[in-house]
Amino acid sequence: MTKIKDIVFWIALLASTVYAAERPRQIVYSEDPQYPEIAKKMALHGTVKLRIWIKPDGSVRRVEYIGGHPLLTESALRAVKNWRYTPANQESDMIVEIKF
Repeated sequence: MTKIKDIVFWIALLASTVYAAERPRQIVYSEDPQYPEIAKKMALHGTVKLRIWIKPDGSVRRVEYIGGHPLLTESALRAVKNWRYTPANQESDMIVEIKF
């Protein structure tokens, strides 16, 4: 009976660890990207999709462009680099979409 309890304990522990790793990190600080002047003149709107890597301390380590209008990309990249997330035990990554 003790063996079964041990197995159930380890399965529960593993499941809670996997669940914790899959939860998205909560944003603590964000700044809005500046709308580029040329995009204003063109009345350009859209969404820029980025993949970000967040260090354990909550700061953004890396940002990678996935898609969206090229004229909006640089502004989105600059803003997201300054975002901060809740601390965690390990680095994580996520996809974010910036709407202009």
